[in-house]
Amino acid sequence: LALQPVTFCYKQELDPDGIAQFGLVAEQVEKVNPDLVARDEQGKPYTVRYEAVNAMLLNEFLKAHRKLDQQQAMIDRQQKQIEALTSIVQKVSDQIALSKTAPQLVANP
Repeated sequence: LALQPVTFCYKQELDPDGIAQFGLVAEQVEKVNPDLVARDEQGKPYTVRYEAVNAMLLNEFLKAHRKLDQQQAMIDRQQKQIEALTSIVQKVSDQIALSKTAPQLVANP
């Protein structure tokens, strides 16, 4: 994953208590999607637009959930195929076992 959460403290003048914060690095977020950062007067990434990140993360979660649903449906279909093939193999095995134990009649010429 391109985005890695970080722990940081704001500068003393912004947060005198120095409480640990959790977030993302704006420069890293910009590489993933430039629309997810706010810029300063020079155009450099200044802060992360978390309201936009939340919407993006929800969209990514929904895509992953749809993919998971598709994979589960495929697993279910494959499981049914496995069960059907197992049944066929068992029937063939039973027929082979019966043919080995059945007496064989040979016609005399």
